[in-house]
Amino acid sequence: MPTEFVDHLTATRLLAIIRGADAEASVAAALALLDEGFQLLEISLNTANALEVIARVVREGPEGARIGAGTVLTIDDVKRVRDAGGSFAVTPAVAQSVAESARLGFPVVAGAPTPTECVSAMEQGAAAIKLFPASIGGPPYLKALRDPLPSIPFVAVGGVGVKEMVEYFEVGAIAAGLGSPLLGDAAAGGSLTALRDRARRFHEAAAPWVEG
Repeated sequence: MPTEFVDHLTATRLLAIIRGADAEASVAAALALLDEGFQLLEISLNTANALEVIARVVREGPEGARIGAGTVLTIDDVKRVRDAGGSFAVTPAVAQSVAESARLGFPVVAGAPTPTECVSAMEQGAAAIKLFPASIGGPPYLKALRDPLPSIPFVAVGGVGVKEMVEYFEVGAIAAGLGSPLLGDAAAGGSLTALRDRARRFHEAAAPWVEG
């Protein structure tokens, strides 16, 4: 299952990250993004009523969508996300949740900014590495990381706008995690029309790298 998840991530390229103080707005933003063609959504456990949001989006979203959780740090977090219907986990660090997710066969994208942490996370069973915060070194840093670690699938996360996303793809990122440059204030009740417009711009820019 982790391998299939990475294949899906590589094929679609875009992972939307939702973190909001308003549960209803977060659900509305998630459903709007799914309607605009996003297939993978990460809902941060820092979101208001995050587990309920995950469960609702899983129920109300289209078949084939993958809804996961972000900021998954503990063994209990992994269990709660699975029970809510989530299908993958994302961590901000090499936390205990990485090994626990791997033990359960639950795909996990582990946050890691250094070569040592990247290798450690993969040894613990991570499906892919979330290069976070990617903005610290930008695309040149990812290129340098991939030179000695070419087999690790990297997802660039942290301040990734349209321009940066393209640059990360050009140096080998399999996908980009899109937070505030995509969501704006939509998860706090902001304009869904503006969110849809941003979603289309990201899709258009990513199109040359999307399979099928």
